[in-house]
Amino acid sequence: MYFKLKSFFQKHWPIIREYGESLLIAFVLAMIIRTFIVQAFKIPTGSMIPTLIEGDRILVNKFIYKFRDPENGEVIVFKYPEDPKIDFIKRLIASEKETLEIENGRIYLNGEQTKNPNINARFYYNRGPYGQIGQAIDIPEENYYVLGDNSKNSRDSRYWGFVPKKNMVGKAIVIYWPPHRIRIIE
Repeated sequence: MYFKLKSFFQKHWPIIREYGESLLIAFVLAMIIRTFIVQAFKIPTGSMIPTLIEGDRILVNKFIYKFRDPENGEVIVFKYPEDPKIDFIKRLIASEKETLEIENGRIYLNGEQTKNPNINARFYYNRGPYGQIGQAIDIPEENYYVLGDNSKNSRDSRYWGFVPKKNMVGKAIVIYWPPHRIRIIE
């Protein structure tokens, strides 16, 4: 048996080595891409309906915020502030040093209704300790305020506060599964 295995490996070693090297390189590249560039996520809840529905699979650009700050209206993935082992996805509503108010379902930043179409397309309910009627919320430096598009059924910044900049994972860019829902995320 030993001699048969030895003979097999001697005869086929160039092919085994070639495939082994290719698989190792592919694995290393996949880990680098997943860690630093793009990562796939599955949407677990309906908090982002109608933009994202439960079961959608999305790709997240993980390096974009190394070159620029997140912008209000973007759909972002971040580490949940109360348990950083959990990834959350919400829409960025307000950035550091802005003052936010939720009034009659509309978002006001620094005293003026936002003109961002991705934010204005939704109705936001006044709920939780960080989303009361008539409450002006100052966003601290290096923090963000996020809301789910399905405001009625979303646990978001209204309940637990702010997302620290260090918790940012990336920007949601595309739904890739199921096929009938493939689209750019806005």
